[in-house]
Amino acid sequence: MSAADQAGTAGMYELMAAEMASLMETDAYFLPVLANASALLWHTLPDLNWAGFYLVRSGMLVLGPFQGKPACIHIQRGRGVCGTAWERDETVVVEDVHAFPGHIACDSASRSEIVVPIHVNGEIMGVLDLDSPREGRFSQTDREGLEAFVRVLESAVCW
Repeated sequence: MSAADQAGTAGMYELMAAEMASLMETDAYFLPVLANASALLWHTLPDLNWAGFYLVRSGMLVLGPFQGKPACIHIQRGRGVCGTAWERDETVVVEDVHAFPGHIACDSASRSEIVVPIHVNGEIMGVLDLDSPREGRFSQTDREGLEAFVRVLESAVCW
C-alpha cells in the first residue's frame, strides 16, 4: 500500500470513529450502538464479507450484532481467531484463515480476518470481528484504525 493510500485509509478510519461517536450521542446502550457500528463498518470498508461482534456471556463468546451471512452462535475461549484474540487479549490479524490452526469456517469465502478485543473497566466484554474474501486484506493501518474505532466504543458504550 502506498503512503498516499495509507493516509487515505487512516483518514477514513478517523471519519468513521467521529461518525460512531456522533451516533452514540443520543443513546449509548450497547445493542443499538453495536448494530450501527457493524453497519458503518460494513458499508464503509471495502472487501468485507462479515462485520460484527461477539460478546462475552457465561464464559463463551456469543454472537452479537453483525452484517453478512449467518454465523456461529457460540465460540469457546481460545478457539478460532475470535477465541484466540479473547484468550490472548490482543488484536489478531490473519492473512490466510485457511492456514490458521482451528479456524472456524462460518463462510467458506473468507480468506483473511482481524479480531479486536473490546474492554470495559479493564475486562474484555467482546470482540470486533471482520472477515474478507481477499487474502491479506488487513494492513497495519487497518489494525490501528480498527483499534481506535474500538476505543471510541469502549469510551461511551453502556453495557
